[in-house]
Amino acid sequence: MNLILITACPSGMATTFLAAKRLEQAATRLGWNVHVEMHGEIAPLQAASAEQIANADLIVVAADHVPAPERFEGKRLFQAPIASALPDPSAFLSQAKREAPIYSAPAATAAAPTNSAGGKKIVAVTACPTGVAHTFMAAEALAEAGKAMGHQIRVETQGSVGAQNKLTEAEIADADVVVLACDIEVEPSRFAGKRVYRTSTGNALKKPRPTLEAAFTDAAVEDGTSAASSSATAKKGMKEKGVYKHLLTGVSFMLPMVVAGGLLIALSFVFGIEAFQEEGTLAAALMQIGGGTAFALMIPVLAGYIAYSIADRPGIAPGMIGGMLAAEIGSGFIGGILAGFLAGYVALAVTRYVKLPSSVESLKPILIIPLIASLVTGLTMIYVIGEPVAAVLSALTSFLESMGSTNAVLLGILLGAMMCFDLGGPVNKAAYTFGVGLLASETYGPMAAIMAAGMVPAIGMGIASFVARNKFSAPEREAGKASFVLGLCFISEGAIPFAAKDPLRVIPACIAGGAVTGALSMLVGAKLMAPHGGIFVLLIPNAITPALLYLGAIVVGSLITGLGYAFIKRGAAQVAVAS
Repeated sequence: MNLILITACPSGMATTFLAAKRLEQAATRLGWNVHVEMHGEIAPLQAASAEQIANADLIVVAADHVPAPERFEGKRLFQAPIASALPDPSAFLSQAKREAPIYSAPAATAAAPTNSAGGKKIVAVTACPTGVAHTFMAAEALAEAGKAMGHQIRVETQGSVGAQNKLTEAEIADADVVVLACDIEVEPSRFAGKRVYRTSTGNALKKPRPTLEAAFTDAAVEDGTSAASSSATAKKGMKEKGVYKHLLTGVSFMLPMVVAGGLLIALSFVFGIEAFQEEGTLAAALMQIGGGTAFALMIPVLAGYIAYSIADRPGIAPGMIGGMLAAEIGSGFIGGILAGFLAGYVALAVTRYVKLPSSVESLKPILIIPLIASLVTGLTMIYVIGEPVAAVLSALTSFLESMGSTNAVLLGILLGAMMCFDLGGPVNKAAYTFGVGLLASETYGPMAAIMAAGMVPAIGMGIASFVARNKFSAPEREAGKASFVLGLCFISEGAIPFAAKDPLRVIPACIAGGAVTGALSMLVGAKLMAPHGGIFVLLIPNAITPALLYLGAIVVGSLITGLGYAFIKRGAAQVAVAS
């Protein structure tokens, strides 16, 4: 029998390769002649020729759609999701041979290649709060889905090092639709007058094809001002994201301040824990830069960019003013968050509802909005919010600093489990934001537990793929190596490919290891000065204390996750047979 085998999984390159190899080997054992058409980045596309299609007795498509379906008109074709091909490829092929009907390409789909000779033109932007993993994984998924659908697509990533693969004005002007897969606010004026569809990096990563399909049907023209946008898409996005998106925008802009400030403080400790108290020394200068300046800017930047996410540029000034007041009053990151939301919504209300004569309308963004929003925010912080929130934060800080070992362990378990629950999702981000906020109050223990636990899932998957090599295919073992390195860098998302394939085993294994690591970190009293950097922060003296015990906590949790998953993983589920 002549077989054409097609696999495609835009959101998971390893799955595409894995399914192709397993199905090819199963077909070979059955004595079939196979041509594999694999749509992914691991290997170049080798599309079936017209002659191969004409001679084929069966077409098997392990994907959520049939690429270029008009090619297979009148052939026997069996299509099913790629996940259903992995557990038992031989049974999958037998089912295909038994049930494949004569294929008739849908009229609309068949016309698509002619319609879009080269396809529609899509431009997209991806951005997540930390700008490390989700940003680039979502970009890759969208690019793959766009190509598989026959469209021209360019994706700009706004990551931790700034914009990469930046879209040009000409590309934006020529685009049929703009997809903003962003968990933080991005500059909207570039896309004024274009049809824009807003979604999250998580949706783009997990459901890239439906995201692009929804973009064509649901995108609406925006005027380039996020605060004034009233399109159905923007409203839907605001309803889905709301407070969470605005908060993450503020955190993303605050992070560089926290990282730089924490590491500079740690460097000042190289000369002695109290060396910075001697004026004129290098230690004092480092402490002034890190603690006196960078950390002082944390709360104003957090509040300013929360307000920016809500009201665009008019929100920055009142937000930063409210954040500075929060810092001076002592209400810390909680006060800064409240000030940011207050300033943002007041600025937004003034923008929308304060109507001025056209002759003075131009004064609104530089005079009216900053004055009113700053006045309302400032007076509210001073007379209403500031002191009560400062008392709450002081009580929380005192509790964290004085809690006994039992409470510390329980808090570590909670934070560690949250970091591993959804691998960069909302629960993970909530725990991370909590730890980062406490750094402004010079409370360093929870952040240490959070980073340690966040390293465990990806490291653990790397360990599992090494220890139980016979249970993992060659591509999975390669993915395990990459996951291990990502884990060392504190990028939990390295474990996502494994969790996507086997969530009921991977997630509990990760939570168990992360909870133990978080508990051990809190038990030994570990303190972390910077909220990112992973294992490499250990290279900076005093950035983590005590370093060896902290490292031990990471090792223990990673081994629990790695060895635990290696033990419970089903070896027959996704293992490619050696050829």
